[in-house]
Amino acid sequence: MAQTEAQQLEAETYYRDVLELLNQNGLQYLVGGGWAFRQYTGIVRDLKDLDLFCKAGEYPKILKLFSDHGYKTELTDVRWLAKLYRDDMYIDLIFNTVNNICTVDDSWFDYATEGEAYGVPVKLIPAEELLWCKVYVQNRERYDGADVNHIIVRWGHQLDWNRIWSRLEQHWHLLLAQVLIFQFVYPTERDLIPKWLFDKLIELAKNQYDMPLPVEKVCLGPIIDQTQYRTDITDWEYKVITIKTI
Repeated sequence: MAQTEAQQLEAETYYRDVLELLNQNGLQYLVGGGWAFRQYTGIVRDLKDLDLFCKAGEYPKILKLFSDHGYKTELTDVRWLAKLYRDDMYIDLIFNTVNNICTVDDSWFDYATEGEAYGVPVKLIPAEELLWCKVYVQNRERYDGADVNHIIVRWGHQLDWNRIWSRLEQHWHLLLAQVLIFQFVYPTERDLIPKWLFDKLIELAKNQYDMPLPVEKVCLGPIIDQTQYRTDITDWEYKVITIKTI
């Protein structure tokens, strides 16, 4: 539902108040979501909320701070998400991803980008971590592949591809798929993907046929879509990957 101008101003005041309170109390956080996406791509979207990222050890301090200041707080999912409310407005406080893979750690802060949000100085999540998180969003209801392509086409020359590789080496199939889609969408921008990375991915794809098949019948689909692969687990006897807990 589109916001009225008054509702938008009210939301912006809320976001500004939260950011200023965090800064005044020296709590560590990073701005992500649509605001970070705007920073790295220039694409402006209507923001229905504000995404803040922090380490798992920091969110209890943040929740207590805002509870003490009269805000309603919620530990929505102990694996990855909490929320800060003012009336019907909310801010997502994210310390992991729903698949428990993209855990916020110190390196996110080491490589953060200086910026501002709603007139408040902030640090934004690194473009590499934004890309990393979005690669795993491949739900029927939401697919972030186009967002990843836009990050690459607008920020590719500044991306640390070695760090992206270190994040996605375990799931290199997803990175290869994204690279191929990017090359399809932007054939004239092909070289934004370093050749060493493309060669490494192609070599892995070729060599996988020389490897034995996995012993267990596993479906990794729930890593990228937590609903559409339910039948594989419940009816087709595939084992689901074990999700770590924090």
